[in-house]
Amino acid sequence: MIRIVGYTKQKEWLTDLTMDDLKSTELDWYWVDFNNPKENECRLLDSFFHFHPLAIEDCYHLLQRPKIDHYDDVHFFVLHEVERKTLTVNEINMFIGPNYIVTFHYEPSPEIEEARIKLMGSKKIGEKGQLYAAYLVMDKLVDQYFPAVHELEDQLLDMEIGSDEGQSQTLMTDIYNIRSRLLRLRKTIIPMRDLLYRLTNSDRIDGMGNYLAFYHDIYDHLLKLSEMMDTSREMTADLRDNYISVNSHRMNAIMKTLTVITTIFMPLTFLAGIYGMNFSNMPELEWSGGYFTVISVMFAIGIGMYAWFRRKGWFK
Repeated sequence: MIRIVGYTKQKEWLTDLTMDDLKSTELDWYWVDFNNPKENECRLLDSFFHFHPLAIEDCYHLLQRPKIDHYDDVHFFVLHEVERKTLTVNEINMFIGPNYIVTFHYEPSPEIEEARIKLMGSKKIGEKGQLYAAYLVMDKLVDQYFPAVHELEDQLLDMEIGSDEGQSQTLMTDIYNIRSRLLRLRKTIIPMRDLLYRLTNSDRIDGMGNYLAFYHDIYDHLLKLSEMMDTSREMTADLRDNYISVNSHRMNAIMKTLTVITTIFMPLTFLAGIYGMNFSNMPELEWSGGYFTVISVMFAIGIGMYAWFRRKGWFK
């Protein structure tokens, strides 16, 4: 589906235009949106607009890294839209020409619809032209990154490694899932940040100087998002290290307890081993009180060693 709006030299908005209407000299600039276009509509990128073949190829082959390419007086952008819940990335391709903006995407984009509504909400905004329309699209896309990053950050803040082993194991699974989701967001936000950096430090686009403040604002948002993601990644690393420390402490406590028990039974095993030998010449074997004496000695050794270890604090 193709949706076209135009802004006339009489400062009026025109909607539901056709491709033939774009040849009118009354239009100051226009916006063509390709939403899940059919094959014959896709061919208009070449037959009507005559975009560069490499840019057209990037539109067809998903999923490209966010970038900006300059082709004479046409500037091609690859942008990413992120769904908050699933973090599914949808590609938005955008062309900026001398008097038009063209957006191309295979999935419905609420951000583009919001940008169009805001743009057409005032006749005065239309005077700012296609560069301001491109700014609105980028701004809406970047604004949708914040809820996803904030949600992951809140999940991390609510996590705490406890003494319960089962609960801690579940938390570790959640931490690794969050870390994976942060990595997916990073693959979108960092290239978008680099794209805005190139855009704000380039003089390839005519008239960009009048809108640098707007694009710098988007760049600042992406810097903040990058810092938030780095902070969240550090939090996942701290929680992981905390889990490893708690697990190591628990394991050390278990090993210490087992060592103490083993140490207590060593002399008892030694005595049992001596009197378990089948030698005939063992005087104690014929002593009527020998069994009870050995048992008493073994019991006294065990109690004594337990009391000594407890005094040393090995059972704390």
